[in-house]
Amino acid sequence: MSRSAVWHPFTQHATEPVPPRIARTEGAYLETADGKRILDAISSWWVITHGHRHPRIVEAISEATATLDQVIFAGLSHEPAERLASALVEMAPAGLDWVFYSDSGSTSVEVALKMALGFHRNIGAPRSRIVVTEHSYHGDTIGTMSVGARGVFNAAYEPLLFEVDTIPFPSTGREQEMLDRFEALSRSGEAAALIVEPLVLGAGGMLMYPPSVLTELKRIAEASGTLLIADEVMTGWGRTGTMFACEQAGISPDILCTSKGLTGGSVPLAATLATDAVFRAHYSEDRAKTFFHSSSYTANPIACAAALANVGIWREEPVIERIAALSRMQADKISRFRDDPRFENVRSTGTIAALDLRVGRAGYLAEVGPRLRAFFLERGLLLRPLGNVIYVLPPYCVTSDELDRLYDAVDEAADIVRAVR
Repeated sequence: MSRSAVWHPFTQHATEPVPPRIARTEGAYLETADGKRILDAISSWWVITHGHRHPRIVEAISEATATLDQVIFAGLSHEPAERLASALVEMAPAGLDWVFYSDSGSTSVEVALKMALGFHRNIGAPRSRIVVTEHSYHGDTIGTMSVGARGVFNAAYEPLLFEVDTIPFPSTGREQEMLDRFEALSRSGEAAALIVEPLVLGAGGMLMYPPSVLTELKRIAEASGTLLIADEVMTGWGRTGTMFACEQAGISPDILCTSKGLTGGSVPLAATLATDAVFRAHYSEDRAKTFFHSSSYTANPIACAAALANVGIWREEPVIERIAALSRMQADKISRFRDDPRFENVRSTGTIAALDLRVGRAGYLAEVGPRLRAFFLERGLLLRPLGNVIYVLPPYCVTSDELDRLYDAVDEAADIVRAVR
């Protein structure tokens, strides 16, 4: 096989082996060209919900290609986008009445940040500060890196990033510290928005916090006129046990970002949902108040058709029941490690479960990370630990027996991988 010209994401090619080539996907599995089946225990970076190549979504994509490809979305519209926007407004927390399309989680967050700044400017009370949560991650574009945690992910790009105000992560015992800090920042009158990952911080280490914290953050934001942006790119579409994580806190954000599971993981699409107040701040005979943002593939009709098929699955199949069953299985199966001295911070929220392997050097660059990944892949399991943090985030079609195999491998890895110094 000739040398590949592909530069892979989050991959150090000097130390990583040549990656396997996937020839087929189906259900909870990836299959290599030589026939090896790999259980996709991280939903291919958190995007696959019902399983790979769900027949209804595949059929919808095929049908859409018979009549449409890309259509410019500035000055034109099309039926798939119109129908999907109506469905999203219906399914999202109350009050999110407007849908702005883009093509990835990062861009949906960029859109949200620009909406927030534009809102305050257009109502004549400009604010310039964004409040973020410690350990957060919102993407890899310049704006999303700026509102994420600073560290190895973005150190080389520091000159491009804008300043933000950071509040502590609400770990057990620090909840009030977080709320007090946000309240103090809000009183300054300079905070345009607070952006949060509701209930679970993903790439920051699958860190979890209770819904009551999110409820209080919304209360403080509302009292001070600070917009609340909910980054539900990972947590939406059932990952935390409900359609959107915000539902568990009983709140409606001012702006909500969704992607990943929007199309069931089949093709790229994103949407940023906003309140009527945010939209109206940009609605004016003064063309300078236009919301100046677009992606070339905004509201791609084929992607919108895939998302509509996904909406149909949610409406017509027992998806919530599947998610509830998977959530129970995850909580039950990971509990075997709660008193295991090899692990700490054993946790789960909805369909997501995680635990930290006790090692001498923790963090994303922990040497144990690549060893764990190789160990699992050799056993036909796709797990991609965040350094020493092992997490399981499977598609909703995964079975109890498959989860048993996963957690047996985690048990085995704790001894074998830790023994290698």
